[in-house]
Amino acid sequence: MDTAQLRDAYRTLLDAAVTVAESPVPVEPPPGEWDADQILGHVSLVTATTLAAVSAITAGANTTYDNRVALDTWTIDRVIRLAGGGAGLRERVHVQADALCALAGATLSKTELDTRVPTLLLSHDTALVDQLVPLGDLISGLAEGELPGHTRQLLALMPAGTRDETAR
Repeated sequence: MDTAQLRDAYRTLLDAAVTVAESPVPVEPPPGEWDADQILGHVSLVTATTLAAVSAITAGANTTYDNRVALDTWTIDRVIRLAGGGAGLRERVHVQADALCALAGATLSKTELDTRVPTLLLSHDTALVDQLVPLGDLISGLAEGELPGHTRQLLALMPAGTRDETAR
């Protein structure tokens, strides 16, 4: 699997996270939305879930993909604490991204990428996906939708006039 787009999506997300962290006056998120650390905590959990699915498939085991733990605020806050805050979260996501790209790019066969995984993806208490999804589509979905969406979410925390409106 070519992981160039996935690597780029993680790099862009982490660059946005640094930009927000270095901003003298980040914007507070709207009520019910996440701040930068919560966004990164969520991304860390989603990446860990993806790594777990990839690892299970490469081990010949059955697996599922369920993002509910990555939406749980208590779990997100715990990840933030365990990582030591923003800088630790950025490093954690960076290392997880390297691991996922290495596994997906170097070790997965076409048969493994085509393995259909029972998947439940929620957003704002709404099921977006509740069906079998090929493992390769779960990985490419990070690059094509999940990570760019959270990059935009991070950049929305920048004061007006300083946002890069062209970010994916």
